Amino acid sequence: MAADLGGAVMAAVLELRNLSLGYPDLALFKHLSLDMKAGTTLAVLGANGSGKSTFVKMLLGLVDPLAGRLHWPSGRPGEIGYLAQLTEFDRRFPIRVRDLVAMGAWRGFGLWSGLGRGGRNRVAAALEEAGIPDLADRSLHTLSGGQLQRALFARVILQDAPLILLDEPFAAVDQSTEAHLLSIIKRWREEDRAVVLVVHDLSSVLDHCSHVLLLGNGTATHGSVAEVLTPDLLVAHGYLSQSQASWMFRGSIDQKGQAHA
Repeated sequence: MAADLGGAVMAAVLELRNLSLGYPDLALFKHLSLDMKAGTTLAVLGANGSGKSTFVKMLLGLVDPLAGRLHWPSGRPGEIGYLAQLTEFDRRFPIRVRDLVAMGAWRGFGLWSGLGRGGRNRVAAALEEAGIPDLADRSLHTLSGGQLQRALFARVILQDAPLILLDEPFAAVDQSTEAHLLSIIKRWREEDRAVVLVVHDLSSVLDHCSHVLLLGNGTATHGSVAEVLTPDLLVAHGYLSQSQASWMFRGSIDQKGQAHA
């Protein structure tokens, strides 16, 4: 049975059924079933090479699963919000911040029509929400990592998508920027958007997620944060060594050696 990643009244944006992902000579995981529901945030966690980014690319339709299927109950959305890892972004591209943000709504603006007043207002509002209205006319190559990430979040805001995929969005930002971007994610969740958030470490980000998909060692485990982030599962998926797990969870293990999530 598929895991329920939301409340009973929340509609599923995407359903994964008996899904296997990987390559002809390597299965990253097999037989995964879950529902991504409106108003939920799913953290995808795992060690390097566990398949986190490949999972996101599959959701985008860039990689085909080895087996199983993806089902869109209301039809595949015309737009999926996507923020790639900063390492995949070439900031030498000669455009201004406002132009980068406007690309998030190119479907609505049209290829040749350009921005009208309404479009310019939407760009300005997205820059304001991302906290960078004063950077609108800056060239991308002049931005810090945190400033560029805010600009990319503003572009996702303009995409106005029911499903938003964020691949390592906090890898190069300070705590203040992380807190600001998390407030944007919270607003998306309150608007009943489904958010998939790829993270690399066990951080405070997980406090803002309803569920976790833990990948590693050819397996995938999903459920609530409390259910999945246990010493046994983190070790079994190759995310932590036994000694690391014992140290990190030393305050949550009783005399019988059972972990309290």
